[in-house]
Amino acid sequence: MTIPNALSALRLFGVPLFLILILDGSHDGWAIFLLFVAGLTDFLDGYIARRFNQQSRLGELLDPLADRLYILATLIGLTYREIIPVFLIVTLVARDLILAMQIAWLRRKGFPPIPVIFLGKAATMNLLYAFPLLLWASGVEITWLTGGAWAFAIWGSTLYVITGLLYLIHGFKVGVSRAT
Repeated sequence: MTIPNALSALRLFGVPLFLILILDGSHDGWAIFLLFVAGLTDFLDGYIARRFNQQSRLGELLDPLADRLYILATLIGLTYREIIPVFLIVTLVARDLILAMQIAWLRRKGFPPIPVIFLGKAATMNLLYAFPLLLWASGVEITWLTGGAWAFAIWGSTLYVITGLLYLIHGFKVGVSRAT
């Protein structure tokens, strides 16, 4: 167990609490704080892993799993509370489901999942900025906050879809080229 893996595990344990808080709607401050802590630990686990050579196969699995679960929990909560449109959750979840199918396909062929690229981390970070801002903006009438929140959401969602396509293309090339 490394420090980065412990931070990723801590993020995973926070997902159910976060989901309860966001669905309840009466503790948005705590939900935003928990999402902030999740974003901070996401940054820290990657930084510590690279800086102190504590990268591991477990970390390569835990980190994106925690990211995806926070994104899913946030999308569920924001959609349930009608803060974001349904098509946004459908788009982002569909991207992850398609990539999950590709990972299964690659594993059956004996290949590991495609490594996360910087653009993918940037997409996730934009979404992790957007979601608490959208939640915060839903409770106040501040135009610049709402606009900024949606800017992060649109940019993050766009990058998320683009990186999904890049992962698909790369994974397809790996799975097909090594099979021949």
